[in-house]
Amino acid sequence: MTFGLIALILFGPKQMYKAVERAIGIMVLVITIGLIYVAFSVGTWDAIKEMGRGLVNFGHIELDDQFTFARFFGAVVFAGIGGAGNLWYAFYLRDKNIGMGGRIPVLANPLRVHKTAEVQSGYRYIESPENASRFRRWMRYVIQDQVIFFWLGNTFTMFLFMFGALTVLRPAGIVPEEGQIVWDMSVILETSLGTFGRYVFLLIGMAALFSSQLGAVDGGARTWSYLLGSMFKFGQKRTQSQWYLTFAIMFMVAGTASTAFFELTGVSALGFIFNSALLGGFAMAIYVPLTLYVNLTKLPKSARPKPLNVVMMLIASAVYVSFTLFTIWGLIFG
Repeated sequence: MTFGLIALILFGPKQMYKAVERAIGIMVLVITIGLIYVAFSVGTWDAIKEMGRGLVNFGHIELDDQFTFARFFGAVVFAGIGGAGNLWYAFYLRDKNIGMGGRIPVLANPLRVHKTAEVQSGYRYIESPENASRFRRWMRYVIQDQVIFFWLGNTFTMFLFMFGALTVLRPAGIVPEEGQIVWDMSVILETSLGTFGRYVFLLIGMAALFSSQLGAVDGGARTWSYLLGSMFKFGQKRTQSQWYLTFAIMFMVAGTASTAFFELTGVSALGFIFNSALLGGFAMAIYVPLTLYVNLTKLPKSARPKPLNVVMMLIASAVYVSFTLFTIWGLIFG
């Protein structure tokens, strides 16, 4: 049912991005409004104060057989947009026709729009004061978009989820099993908010997981279709839209098959999600330093990152590369 609905969202309209943006926007509203409702319904000032103290209480992490360094690394990766999501963002800017993305055709639904070719590569603008000013205005927009929707938005909803766990699970002395947190919180909320409260939180959990799955199918298909069409000769025999369709179907079939496998074998934990986060961390260890290298060598001088950006990217590269090497070492020799 999940992947069937995803297929309708992706291949119903003429442009996939608009449908994805609207669907995820609705999911975000459901999550945010639902969590605010739960917070105001069961939250207390004492709980707010306790959470505030916890946010500034820097202790240490106990790693054991249940919470390994690999899982800690995965949590760090998934804390923000993380993993390959940073790469998908560039494609979304293109399909919104933002900046020079307006020069590149929008990725169209191959089932409804038939095109003979698509522009795969970008454009390098001529160095001039006017173009440099345009680039700075575009970059300001991107920064504002990142700060508002990814940084502040993600932080706000993460805090709401943590506040819900603090006010619902902790008083009951429950440490939920992997894959049980949404269900356990909904059952407990039923005692204080009734059946309506239980279904509200189940809806929140479904919206969070569905939006993540929709973004993964769409973003993954965009990334692989672009790589195949821009870097390999055999990939250029088909349009990016056609490759997108192929990869999206592959991901949905694989997702359905893996879900059936987990159900049949009784696997209900979230180990596969942690593994996905871990692989995303490995990818970041590769593309973060590569992104810095490309930006410093291939862009016009006025578009290259400033010293502070370079320092932050170097720190990010060091973190993800060292985390990846340490994780691999632990998995092999631990």
